[in-house]
Amino acid sequence: MNQKRIIRFFVLALLLLCVRFSSAQMWGVPNLTTFDDRSLHFGFTLGVNTHDLGFRHYATLDENPDFDAGLLNDLYPDFMAEVDAEGRKIRADIATLVPGFTVGIVSNLRLTENLDLRFLPGLSFGARRVVFNVPLHDLNEPRNTNSYTLRSTYLDFPLLVKYKSKRIINQRPYMIGGLAMRVDISKSAKEDLLRTRRMTFYIEAGMGWDMYLQFFRLSAELKYSFGLNSMLAASPQHPQPQYFSQAFKKLNSHILTLSFHFE
Repeated sequence: MNQKRIIRFFVLALLLLCVRFSSAQMWGVPNLTTFDDRSLHFGFTLGVNTHDLGFRHYATLDENPDFDAGLLNDLYPDFMAEVDAEGRKIRADIATLVPGFTVGIVSNLRLTENLDLRFLPGLSFGARRVVFNVPLHDLNEPRNTNSYTLRSTYLDFPLLVKYKSKRIINQRPYMIGGLAMRVDISKSAKEDLLRTRRMTFYIEAGMGWDMYLQFFRLSAELKYSFGLNSMLAASPQHPQPQYFSQAFKKLNSHILTLSFHFE
């Protein structure tokens, strides 16, 4: 399933959920009429996500100043013969998006009638399946394949501004945007074929729908996170082949998250 299909699925799920609750409550008695008057409130969030990558390749490996063809020919002559057959062009892409899981805490500070400041620390799990145009020679993986799975476990620290429309009975659509920092606490050994930075920064934007139920507020939210800094770290240490990671100028993380907030 490609990224566009994933996005369409998430948007459709959000719209169906909002329509379902709206039809049941649009003309009902208002619930939690003083909820938005609180200066500070808390909650928790559950969600699903997909992790993608934006690739910036070197046109050829020789454009990378760290690429040492002579050294690699001495260390991996068979590997380099395959790369040379491709004109020293290594390309990669995401084969399929893998669903992940997100949990977190909601901290909401009321700024004005229509603006809130939200801090949502949490934990998210995800994976990216990277496919190369040449066979991989990963010493950690005995099978000869052209795909590599990059797994991440993030500590999320998003700080967001929420702009809310006027409340209509028990419904209130909103938009959200801000910045986030993520720290990858999963194992990232020096001999991994693709090494990534532990800390990355994001711009986040999204939309959502608040639904005021009898005892709590449920919010369905779709959010896109665009990585600002490259998540690519230094090349792996010998004897792991280095030219797979040296094919990239930058690797930018992109995360799409469908969240359900309980406040």
